[in-house]
Amino acid sequence: VNLTNALRTPHVRGRWGEAQLRNVVEIAGMIEHCDFVAQATTATEDGTLRPDLVVRIPGGKHVVVDAKAPLAAYLDAIEASDDAERDVHLANHARQVREHVGKLSAKGYWRQFEPSPDVVVMFLPDESYLRVALEKDAGLQEYAWNSNVILASPSTLMILLRTVATTWQQETVAESAREVSALGRELYKRLSTMGAHMGKLGR
Repeated sequence: VNLTNALRTPHVRGRWGEAQLRNVVEIAGMIEHCDFVAQATTATEDGTLRPDLVVRIPGGKHVVVDAKAPLAAYLDAIEASDDAERDVHLANHARQVREHVGKLSAKGYWRQFEPSPDVVVMFLPDESYLRVALEKDAGLQEYAWNSNVILASPSTLMILLRTVATTWQQETVAESAREVSALGRELYKRLSTMGAHMGKLGR
C-alpha cells in the first residue's frame, strides 16, 4: 500500500523508472561511462534536454533511452471494483502511454545526440504496463514506430542492450584483428628489409 501511494507521486514514479532502467542496463553487462552515460545533458534552442540514458554503440554512434512510468490510470485500474471501471482506467493508461510517445518524439533526441539512429527508446519499467497498453490500443505500436519511438519493457530492452553489447564486442575483436594484421604486415616488411641487409652483409 505504501509503495502504491508513493508511486502516485510523479517525481517518485520518475525516480523509480530511472532506477529500473539502470538495473536493466547493469544486468545487461554495461558499465557507466564506458558503455552508457546516464543523464547526459545537451543544450538546444528550446532549452536543455536530459535523457535518462545514452548508450554508446559501435562506430561512435548513440542510442537514447528515456524511462517513462505512466502509472496513475494503471493503479486506478488495479484498485477498480468492477470490470467496466477497470476497462475505463486501462484505456486511460493506454492513452497516457500514447501521449508520452508523442512528447518523447517531439524532443527529437536523435538530432541532439548525433550520430544516432533516428529513433529513441521509450522504456516502461514493468512488462504489464506495455502489454496492457498494447492490448487496449491496437494502433499504439505502429504510432510509436511512425513517431520514431521504440517501446521497450525490461525484457525487450535487455535483448536490445545485449545485442548492442555483443555488436560492441565483435567490433572490438574486429578492430583488434585489424591492428594485428597491420602489425603483421609491418613486421613482415621490416624482416624483409633486415633480411636484405643481412644478405648484403653476408656478401
